[in-house]
Amino acid sequence: MKSPKTVARIFGVFFILAFLSYGIGNGFIANLLNKSNAFELIQEKESTFILSYIQMALVHTLVNIGLPVLMLPILKPFGKTLTYGYLSAGIAATLILIVGAIFLLLNIPLSSIALGAEAGVQGNFDLISQLLIKGNFYAYQTGMTIWGMGGILFCSLMYRSQIVPRFFAFWGMLGYLIFGIGTLAELFGYEIGLLLSLPGGLFEITLSIWLILKGFKAQALQLS
Repeated sequence: MKSPKTVARIFGVFFILAFLSYGIGNGFIANLLNKSNAFELIQEKESTFILSYIQMALVHTLVNIGLPVLMLPILKPFGKTLTYGYLSAGIAATLILIVGAIFLLLNIPLSSIALGAEAGVQGNFDLISQLLIKGNFYAYQTGMTIWGMGGILFCSLMYRSQIVPRFFAFWGMLGYLIFGIGTLAELFGYEIGLLLSLPGGLFEITLSIWLILKGFKAQALQLS
C-alpha cells in the first residue's frame, strides 16, 4: 500500500477531478442540447460531444470509484461494515451515472436520423431527445442520492478515526444529508437540488485541498 500521505494527496486530487470531469462534460452537452438547433449542432460538434461523454462516463468513473477504493485500507480498521458500505455506494452511484451519460450519448445517432427524416415527423425526434435528457436527469438524481448516503458513511468513519479534524466529519455529514434531501426533492419536481448541493460541494473541495496540503493525521493512523 502507498504511504498514507500519498493516499491522502491522490484522494484529494481524485475528488477534484471527479467534480470537474463530470461537471465540465455535462455542462457542454447540456448547453448543446438546450439549443433550438441541437441536432445540427450535435452533428457539427460530434467529436467534442463524445469527448464530453468520455469525461462523464470514463474519466469520472475511474476517479469516483477510485475514491472509496483508495480509502479501503485506511478506513477498514475503524469500521469494516461502514467502509464496505461506502465502497458499495460509490460503485452503485457511479454505475447509475454511466447509464445517464449513455442516454445523452444516444442523441448522436438520434440526431443523424432526425436530420434525414421528413419535416413532418421532426417533433417525434425532439420528444425522444427530451426523454433521453430526462432519463439522464433521473439517473443523476438517483445516483447522487446514493452518493450522498455513501458520503454520510464516509464522514462517520472520519469521525471515528479522526484522520482529519472532526469539524470536517460534522460538516460532511450535514452537507451530504442536505444534498440527499435536495436530490430526492428534484425527483419529486422541486428544483432546489443545486442550491442544497452547495454545503456538500464546498465540503468536498475544502477537504480535497486539506488532504493535498496536510494529509491524514499520523497519530490517528498509528492508533489503528
